[in-house]
Amino acid sequence: MKRNIDENVVEDFGREWSSFNQNQVSGAELNELFNRYFGIFPFEKLTTKSIGFDLGCGSGRWASFMASKVGILHCIDPSELALNTAKAKLANYDNCQFHQAAVDAIPLDDNSMDFGYSLGVLHHVPDTEAGIQQCIKKLKPGAPLLLYLYYAFDNRPFWYKAIWKISNLFRVLISKLPFGIKKIVCLLIALFIYLPLAKLALIAEWLGISTSNFLLADYRKCSFYTMKTDALDRFGTRVEKRYSKKQIIDMLDRSGVEKMVFSEQSPFWCVIAFKKIGN
Repeated sequence: MKRNIDENVVEDFGREWSSFNQNQVSGAELNELFNRYFGIFPFEKLTTKSIGFDLGCGSGRWASFMASKVGILHCIDPSELALNTAKAKLANYDNCQFHQAAVDAIPLDDNSMDFGYSLGVLHHVPDTEAGIQQCIKKLKPGAPLLLYLYYAFDNRPFWYKAIWKISNLFRVLISKLPFGIKKIVCLLIALFIYLPLAKLALIAEWLGISTSNFLLADYRKCSFYTMKTDALDRFGTRVEKRYSKKQIIDMLDRSGVEKMVFSEQSPFWCVIAFKKIGN
């Protein structure tokens, strides 16, 4: 059976997270980023006995928020480098269990998890929908999955999509470079594109101008460290897929969920989905 994993992508992300372990990001900024993703998460369903998983845990930055809220958190990543970075970050938590595994080989029993989340991961695997289905299988009936997939700019004007198409040509080329060179190129992208556009959006916000369609406006209050990380994340990956809201709804429907709630703020599209009771 063909594996649902791209080894080149795994290697690149392992190097990314070992290079940018997020330890230099302030607690306030990390908390702001966490709230953007987890603002729709049903924390009222969690107890100190809840058991769940973080699929594609990377550096462990989200696990560092979730571990204190639950009984056991399974941190799963196919990259040994990334997993070692997460282990170091989460060394003070004795309720984190670490698994080097891909989405098609999650080492957890079906119907066993009280919750799960996978943020910015499954658009980097060959078969995104199969990855979603594997996540849903691990959940107990009625349990929530928080999912974030890159959006297809379906809520943006045509010119915004056109600019992305141009940038994607650069991503295809840059992603194939040796990692050391790729890291330098992405640093320059962060410095000369991310930083100026983000600060332009910040100035516009100060002037009372809507930044809803400003390029890279989400970074207007972020540190340069975050911009460096995300530039490498965006332009350094060899596999990137984007989905409209409707496509995500359709994939989740086919994966066996009964309820979905989408976040109305960026990053798009963040969705919480609940496994069907009786599946």
